[in-house]
Amino acid sequence: MVETLPVGRFQLQQQRLELKRWIPAFLSSHKTLFVLLWIAAFGSVFFWQWNIGGSGFSIFAKVGPGRPMPKMRPFAFNLTDFGGVGDGVADETAAFERAILAISKFGKRGGAQLNVPPGKWLTAPFNLTSHMTLFLAEDAEILGIQDEKRWALMPPVPSYGYGREHNGSRYGSLIHGQNFRDLVITGHNGTINGQGQSWWKKYRQKLLNHSRGPLVQIMWSSDIVISDITLRDSPFWTFHPYDCKNVTVRNVTILAPIFEAPNTDGIDPDSCEDMVIEDCYISVGDDAVAIKSGWDQYGIAYGRPSRNILIRNLIVRSMVSAGISIGSEMSGGVSNVTVENAVVWSSRRAVRIKTAVGRGGYVRDITYRNLTFDNARVGIVIKTDYNEHPDDDFDRKALPIIRDISFTEIHGHGVRVPVRIHGSEDIPIRNVTFRDISIGITYKKKHIFQCAFVEGRVIGTIFPAPCENLDRYDEEERLVKLSAAQNVTDIDYDI
Repeated sequence: MVETLPVGRFQLQQQRLELKRWIPAFLSSHKTLFVLLWIAAFGSVFFWQWNIGGSGFSIFAKVGPGRPMPKMRPFAFNLTDFGGVGDGVADETAAFERAILAISKFGKRGGAQLNVPPGKWLTAPFNLTSHMTLFLAEDAEILGIQDEKRWALMPPVPSYGYGREHNGSRYGSLIHGQNFRDLVITGHNGTINGQGQSWWKKYRQKLLNHSRGPLVQIMWSSDIVISDITLRDSPFWTFHPYDCKNVTVRNVTILAPIFEAPNTDGIDPDSCEDMVIEDCYISVGDDAVAIKSGWDQYGIAYGRPSRNILIRNLIVRSMVSAGISIGSEMSGGVSNVTVENAVVWSSRRAVRIKTAVGRGGYVRDITYRNLTFDNARVGIVIKTDYNEHPDDDFDRKALPIIRDISFTEIHGHGVRVPVRIHGSEDIPIRNVTFRDISIGITYKKKHIFQCAFVEGRVIGTIFPAPCENLDRYDEEERLVKLSAAQNVTDIDYDI
């Protein structure tokens, strides 16, 4: 006799059997198992944090109002723990120095984090240390003291001779560090403000006896990350990594007045290797980005190139100089640079390479790709007569080599002169490639694609029509016409 189960009991048993078959299959998926474990771990940590309520083990350092500051190192301190006030009036220099001295003792234990809470923190220059995170909260602003007597003097940068603006000692940077590794400066878009207005005025009035210093300068160091902050109103160059390796600048806003803020370059990689600059907005009173490697005979002697640099996803403006530059101080050499996915707007020049007799060195293996120019006087510039020198002792036989440069997918509108490549008999420009170029122009005149002493090629059709110095190839890169006029000059600086 077969036992007949009630309908409800039968359905329940079937559901249990289905569940037994489904659970092993579900858990056999590594991805699903990982998600379940992650949710369980996060949930346990959340309830643990909620239960202990703000003790020193919290994953968030609860300092002041606003967004909590994440703990990114094994140990975290607040500037207020060292006497910081944050009212914009008190001198916070000693608080920063005490905090960084304390952090320097945690290097072998994974380093430590210094939180700068919301407020205005007025300070003279101070030095950072290895294995440190400087975290600026939302509405936190570090302010540079404007009295230059409080800015320490330092020896000249070795690859620049006796000084950049004056011979002899130079002012240091507001935030400085050298000979260390593993530094992070980040935050919830807090600000480092150099209050450069007094510096710019004294510079124009020739009242300074020493070269101005950058806002942030890191020297002879490695493993540096600058992210999610605002840098503004630097006395001189804004961020100057010098002879550094493995540097990342990400999601940083850099600001200075577009006029009457002299030499306020945004980011100046100088003799740096393995560097990424990405997702930044820069509007300043000089070059937004300028890759350098030393100046004339001093840079040649120092002999440290800038190489392996990736610049991408930038929006930049420079009404005085250029959006993205290489040089003119490039005597140690610059190579393997890629600039891609960038917008240059309302600028005097969009992208520029500048050098001169006496520089020596080289600029080679440079790739520009997917760039947009929006209202620029000149789009693409290569200039070989940028005759600014540290002194009269430069070697006039030290001629830079400029070669292997490509421009692909370059578009824009409102550009007066799309291309100006100004080589010379002493410094010819070799192997330049143009492909997929379409730049709307504002000046209806011939010779707006200007060339002199340049050898290279155009692949496919580009607009405006290229100069006669360049070979022509079709879209399949088959030769159409060789140029016999590489040394022809049609440069016109009156346009």
